[in-house]
Amino acid sequence: MTLMIESRIQLVSGHTMPLLGFGVYQNFTTRASVLEALRAGFRHVDSAQAYRNEAAVGEAVRDSGIDRGELFITTKCISKNHGYDSTLKGVDESLAKFGFEYIDLFLIHDPYSGTERRLATYRALQDARDAGKIRSIGVSNYGIKHLEEITNAKYDMPAVNQIELHPFCQQRPIVDYCREHSIVVQAYCPIMRGKMDHPIIQTIAQNHGRDAAQVLLRWSLQKGFVPLPKSATPERIRSNAQLYDFELEPEEMEQLDGLDRGKEGSISWNPVDAP
Repeated sequence: MTLMIESRIQLVSGHTMPLLGFGVYQNFTTRASVLEALRAGFRHVDSAQAYRNEAAVGEAVRDSGIDRGELFITTKCISKNHGYDSTLKGVDESLAKFGFEYIDLFLIHDPYSGTERRLATYRALQDARDAGKIRSIGVSNYGIKHLEEITNAKYDMPAVNQIELHPFCQQRPIVDYCREHSIVVQAYCPIMRGKMDHPIIQTIAQNHGRDAAQVLLRWSLQKGFVPLPKSATPERIRSNAQLYDFELEPEEMEQLDGLDRGKEGSISWNPVDAP
């Protein structure tokens, strides 16, 4: 398949999701940044209740003039708000803040609340989906144990698992499990929070006349992940979308694959082993 900025992936929910997303964690100019991202060709924005910028994302969507149906917007509920009733309330609050009639993808942000509350939260999201408020349900930072809980409860499998993912932290057992169960893997921290000075990354970037972030994002796309780069710098937002006029060679992919340090390579909270 030839990758393009318009490329989408089919989810088990029946909906499609753009393969490149724009993250807005710790973005304090969210409206301006999202508008810049939309101008650059992004059609997928990843927010969360804990980011406190859903309203700014919604404002940018309206101000962009782009049809809402062309866009894919994600939000998430963090563990302190988990539970059946609190999740339903949170879905309504997110809809109100965005100013939307529906949310494309709603994720459980993390697994820290324990089995009972995780499953109650998931059940609430299924009911919100059945009510037309959410189109697809997913999880974030879920390890295999957390995913198996959903299977054992006889709930629908999540459409997405969003985890930390880059050459230093490849989380292969989780990725393999997701692939076996048709769960699309989204990659957060795909450009490693700018820590891209490894000689292999730099050499590959020089070989292609690209910057290191573009190489890491292209690696993620060629691995079949959905990377979610974040930036508040207009030039960087634009360059993070310019990924479709070069391709990494198989040996370059192998070199980047060889950088995996397992859990030691993590640069974020990465709570996939939460009890």
